[in-house]
Amino acid sequence: MSLPPLRHLASRAFSALRRLLTRSRSPEERYREFNGRYFSDLHEQERMLADKPRMEFYRAAIARHIHPGDRVIDLGTGTGILAALASRQGAAQVYALDHSPILEHARTLAAANRLERVEFVATHSSKFKVAEPVDVILHEQMGDCLFDEAMVANVSDLRDRVLKPGGLILPSRFELYCEPIKVRDGRHVPFIWELNVHGYDYSVLERDRPQNPNYYHLSSCDLALVEHFLGEPAPVLTIDLHTVQEAGLPHEITFTRTVVHAGRLDGYAVYFRALVDDDLSLGSGPLDPGRAPHWGFRLLRTDRDDFAVGDVIEVRLKVGRWPDLDSWRWSHLKQPAAGTAAPTP
Repeated sequence: MSLPPLRHLASRAFSALRRLLTRSRSPEERYREFNGRYFSDLHEQERMLADKPRMEFYRAAIARHIHPGDRVIDLGTGTGILAALASRQGAAQVYALDHSPILEHARTLAAANRLERVEFVATHSSKFKVAEPVDVILHEQMGDCLFDEAMVANVSDLRDRVLKPGGLILPSRFELYCEPIKVRDGRHVPFIWELNVHGYDYSVLERDRPQNPNYYHLSSCDLALVEHFLGEPAPVLTIDLHTVQEAGLPHEITFTRTVVHAGRLDGYAVYFRALVDDDLSLGSGPLDPGRAPHWGFRLLRTDRDDFAVGDVIEVRLKVGRWPDLDSWRWSHLKQPAAGTAAPTP
């Protein structure tokens, strides 16, 4: 029996070691590695920089709330655009933090644009230390589902360690939405067990429902996907980063929507709105006017159900860890409109 070449043995050993190390790392460590790769991609940076509502939102927020002499942290600086805006607003010192290789491009851009009073720091924010507390933490740590880029953990850690008493987090106020929606008929994709294609019935596959949680939620930036909300949108959770603690976030939320637009319930659109002042906010919702186009929203899929005007949808959302969408579970109950006979169980 011939033995495999030595290089194949080495390759197998390396692959086995890599799998072992991957399994041994925490979810937070694995996410940091993914995050560093994802945001070092220049196309992702292009999408953010070309997003005019996003850039105007941050320009206005910085112009209003960062003052000459302020000491500022730009958390997750990317190409350094927010650090540059803060410096040009008169900040005495900006610490631009990023653990991604994109930081080398940020340094190149700063030199080419003669940017002053900005120190680029190649580290994860949890390892950053500074001798004197800062006045402002500037960030864009929001994921599609608000929490899925570890925003609360990262910002609150810096807040508690390096932000001076009375200091500012920009932005700090957020609203999370989870709205029942109808997808446009031409775009609707049912679960496979709901299909009957030219008389070929797929319902038997319901007993083999996938156990992978990722199967039940989709990410999209496609504004043509959602036809309408079934009810009137309202936040299911509001937070302020000046005070929130990750351990204090609820693990179960129950809310209701009275149906004002009849139709098929295809799932729940999860999105958020960031607020700086009462007249300065920016959202990621699929039907939000002036939304930031580079932000996505999530669609939590659900079994088909049809609703009439006046029906009430009671939704229960259970969350293991807010940053981990695979730990979310959702279900609903239907309360028919008054005067309508309830369906037979």
